[in-house]
Amino acid sequence: MPSVTSLLAEVRACTLCSEHLALGPRPVLQLDPAARILIAAQAPGLKVHETGVPFNDASGERLRKWLGVTREQFYDPRLFAIVPMGFCYPGKGSSGDLPPRPECAPRWRAPLLQSLKQLRLTLVIGQYAAAYHLPQERSGLTVAVQRWREYWPATIPLPHPSPTNNGWFARNRWFEQELVPKLRDRVAEVFDE
Repeated sequence: MPSVTSLLAEVRACTLCSEHLALGPRPVLQLDPAARILIAAQAPGLKVHETGVPFNDASGERLRKWLGVTREQFYDPRLFAIVPMGFCYPGKGSSGDLPPRPECAPRWRAPLLQSLKQLRLTLVIGQYAAAYHLPQERSGLTVAVQRWREYWPATIPLPHPSPTNNGWFARNRWFEQELVPKLRDRVAEVFDE
């Protein structure tokens, strides 16, 4: 297996699906073998593509609030690995960003995840990450999030924190009242382990 440094260099130089990316490839991820928490998300948004910093947008602000962490903690790769299903901004669709490119996960996901030897918690964010990390969950993301206790304490399915999901949050108030406090406690517990 290649070193993590060389693997990350390969990922960051990837052009596998460049002909499908309107803004070209710019893989965005964060990974260190010492990371304790994996954020398995979908794909970078436009602002993340522009800055090269994962979750450097309104989604990231909401996610950090859910987790009860500072920006400094969130961007410490020894605490958080941020490995989306697609590393590049897929472009705009009719109702938000396009799905992650399908070439990315089969090529890169297994070797990257194998390098995470200290992992204690996986946060599965959004439907594409859920399809990969929770393949047995066939009833959709909302049901997976409702069943969070079945995956606890090693895995927690979450809706995407994007502002485009505000309707979901309004219909599912239990999420912020019930799950988010438990999520904060679990993150703090992982930090103390």
